[in-house]
Amino acid sequence: MGATAAVIGVTAVLGSGLTASAGTDSGTTTTGIILSVGATEAQRVVSWYTSADTAQVVQVAPTSKLVRGRFPKNAVRFPATVAANGVSGGYNGHATIDNLRKNTAYSYRVGSGNDWSPTYSFKTQDFKGNFDFLFYGDPQIGSSGDTAKDGAGWQDTVNVSLAANPRAELLVSGGDQVESANDETQWNAFLQPDKLRRYPWAATIGNHDVGGKAYEQHFWTPNTDRSAPFYAGSPATQSGGDYWYTYKGVLFIDLNSNAYANGSDAAHLGYVRDVIKAHGAKAKYTVLVYHHSIYSPADHANDSDNQQRRQDFPAAFSKLGVDLVLQGHDHSYSRSYVIKNGKKANPGERPGAAQVAQGPGGVIYVTANSASGSKYYDLTAPDTTKDPNYGPDPLNPKNHWANSVENQEHVRTYVKVEVRDNKIVVQNVRSGTCAGPNAAVELGKVSWCGPDSGASSAKPVGSLVDKVVIRPYSDKPSKPGKPGKPGKPGRPGVPGKPAWVQQAPGGGSKNVTFTALS
Repeated sequence: MGATAAVIGVTAVLGSGLTASAGTDSGTTTTGIILSVGATEAQRVVSWYTSADTAQVVQVAPTSKLVRGRFPKNAVRFPATVAANGVSGGYNGHATIDNLRKNTAYSYRVGSGNDWSPTYSFKTQDFKGNFDFLFYGDPQIGSSGDTAKDGAGWQDTVNVSLAANPRAELLVSGGDQVESANDETQWNAFLQPDKLRRYPWAATIGNHDVGGKAYEQHFWTPNTDRSAPFYAGSPATQSGGDYWYTYKGVLFIDLNSNAYANGSDAAHLGYVRDVIKAHGAKAKYTVLVYHHSIYSPADHANDSDNQQRRQDFPAAFSKLGVDLVLQGHDHSYSRSYVIKNGKKANPGERPGAAQVAQGPGGVIYVTANSASGSKYYDLTAPDTTKDPNYGPDPLNPKNHWANSVENQEHVRTYVKVEVRDNKIVVQNVRSGTCAGPNAAVELGKVSWCGPDSGASSAKPVGSLVDKVVIRPYSDKPSKPGKPGKPGKPGRPGVPGKPAWVQQAPGGGSKNVTFTALS
């Protein structure tokens, strides 16, 4: 099910966003509009709920072509797929906006005829080069027992993070958007931030998002595979699916980690392998995203499913050349050491190191804390009686051996990721304090707040919990030296690098920039 592509190609000025829902002229109600990531920089996907089973479209035009808010007659229309949603008694729709131009602002609306939603706007940026994206852990709206307070915390984090980073290009989910998969009150609170209609959301399915179809009805994702082997023995986890997209030289692969038993992990790894085989040679970096943090620092550290994934995933990720793994589920923050084949790559890497070099097969794993303040999990001490392979760090016995940093302050945070040609910078940033909106603290779900288990005062919004500069392993071919200077020798390829990676002179993989979908 895909929308018909059309060409858009004029320059505009970014407009302002409006409210999330509206009744149209004929009384049709359109709700839950959200802008999502497409297959490439040149695509966006719009999803929504509607009360009418009509032929609907997404109408798009450069903002500068709108006259007093009215779309021009030649505005491009992208046909939508509309189907009964079986949740609210209405319908859900989605359409793909294709062939966008770089550095261009667009306005869009949903509907048909004289029945239209409010108008929203987004802006594309360069399709090559550096970019930043923001990663959010578990809003899980409703988990505190107070949906309104959870929604307020979530909206504040979105607003704070984008006020500080207005040129962020993607908003990436760690999963668990809501507490209850089919509770539309919770979904409405999650979708309340207006910026979810202006910046593309890259959804991830968490364990609280399964059990119904609301997740995929709210989020249409590109290149999605819902093959049966992913869910062997786990029919209740068939919401969502595995999907991938490319953005400015980064290959993003998103997995439904809810299904892991009876060969499902092997199927997910096969999906990762096949996507990297088809697209990895052109990628500067590969980033995996899934919900269940395998190096959890808190309540989920020794869950049986995480113990299984710790056996199934790390060696494969190292072999496949993955650079960064982003996870949620544990409502606390952690950043791993450089991990190779399920072990610390460099025994001498110091806890909290501000800069690390990956080396061949090195992978960094990040767990995001709660972005809404709806629920926090306290850090746990390493317990070898529960998992003998997940004991203490010899350099910092309070932490699990895999983690360079573990943090919980009972304040909202988000993760900023800067993608550069020769480095990836990961920062965990405070988006709140002990004051509201912070539902878990306000409702007494936790007994303290602040650094050092509440012994120190809360740090200000925008301050850093953690920052690390990651120097990814480079196996690019030798560069010729300048006149009078010898060229630098090429580095050997990653041991065990899959045979499908295109080899270039000097033994390195050929890295080129992705081109936009046409």
